[in-house]
Amino acid sequence: MLRNTLFLVSMVLSTTLHAQAFDEWKIIHVGTLLADAREEVQTEQSIIVRNNVIIEVRDGYVSPGQVSGTANARVIDLSNQFVMAGLIDSHTHILSQQEPNGREVRVTRSSQLSTLMGLEFGMRTLRAGFTTIRNVGADRNAIFALRDAINQGIVMGPRIKAAGQGLTPTGGHGDGGGYRDDVFPHPHSGVCDGVAECRKAVRTQIKYGADHIKYVATGGVLSQTATGTGQQFTDEEQIALVQAAHAMGRKVAAHAHGKIGLEAALRAGVDSIEHGSYLDEETADLFVATGAYLVPTLIAGHTVERIATERPDFFVPAVRQKALEVGPIMKNALRMAYQKGVKIAFGTDAGVNDHGTNAYEMVLMNEAGMPERDILISATINAADLMDLTDITGTIEAGKDADIVATAGNPLENISALMRPTFVMARGNEVNLDVPPVDLFPWPNNF
Repeated sequence: MLRNTLFLVSMVLSTTLHAQAFDEWKIIHVGTLLADAREEVQTEQSIIVRNNVIIEVRDGYVSPGQVSGTANARVIDLSNQFVMAGLIDSHTHILSQQEPNGREVRVTRSSQLSTLMGLEFGMRTLRAGFTTIRNVGADRNAIFALRDAINQGIVMGPRIKAAGQGLTPTGGHGDGGGYRDDVFPHPHSGVCDGVAECRKAVRTQIKYGADHIKYVATGGVLSQTATGTGQQFTDEEQIALVQAAHAMGRKVAAHAHGKIGLEAALRAGVDSIEHGSYLDEETADLFVATGAYLVPTLIAGHTVERIATERPDFFVPAVRQKALEVGPIMKNALRMAYQKGVKIAFGTDAGVNDHGTNAYEMVLMNEAGMPERDILISATINAADLMDLTDITGTIEAGKDADIVATAGNPLENISALMRPTFVMARGNEVNLDVPPVDLFPWPNNF
């Protein structure tokens, strides 16, 4: 008995020592550190990382061996760089991107191919400094597979929180209108009408792995039919959607452009409004009263307006008309919301714009009147809060994942510095920034 006990103790000690021997330590020397976007910068700091977690942030440049266990640590020299927490994009569609034959691929592209494309788009996003994304509508099997593969370390990519398929009424934004019914005959599991169907659609997405719920409160720009941007789900349906999601511990994002549908979503209790194009002062007050976040996606409006103007034949006529109407007004919506004190979480609608150009959203936000520091707060602190990731990411501090981005310039002085990151680390893993993107489509949105 004693021999067996001693054997078990020795095995435990051996396993522990083996694990310690293979810990990977990194010490990052930082010239200028913005550990928390709400606070002031610090200079000459050391970030000490073990495996994927930040262990400590110290004053001065620490040498290997000055911290217990780090004698063989690798030193990363960012002493002439500006360093902050990895960026968070709260609104992406990581499996797809604008392409001229988009209508055809909707009915021909497999889930497996979508996952592989998402892997490439995810790496573009990661190289752009975005270590976390919230995906708000995609092929359910494809997006959950990509999310899980990244979480398990099978492939590299940004941390993903995924909604699965977006919820839409029959014929609404998200129902794939404009196709022959013998080609596209069956609604996907996100199509629902009436209170009971809406509750079931929410529960179905959660059953298969949704981290949050996304639904369309109003019409959308890229719908293939001329259904406008007004309210689509009824007030009662929206209340049912939100109640069903919250009852199962999931937050809710509502796509909303038009004022009436947008306000109905806020009254229903959504956690975030995506786009918010036609909000006014009354709507902004309702945002503040409910505590919902606005995710502005200015780059999406900028992109569709640009495409509709420069390539009139790219979109079908119904889409082109909506693009020309909605695109120009989105900056004004953000300006008004910011001035009224609405909470802002950074998001781009990437997939409308090219993946990897996410940081241009910051330039547009700045042009709309939002100061650099508040933009950085929106892309770290606020986005982490919206996604329930505050304990994991959003700041550089002990106990959080080592999600880190560096730039040569100071984004507090020139926000466009974040369009050219010089160093990216995701969960302790350095990202190779020298890999050119695969040129998948002939419509580059380079800004």
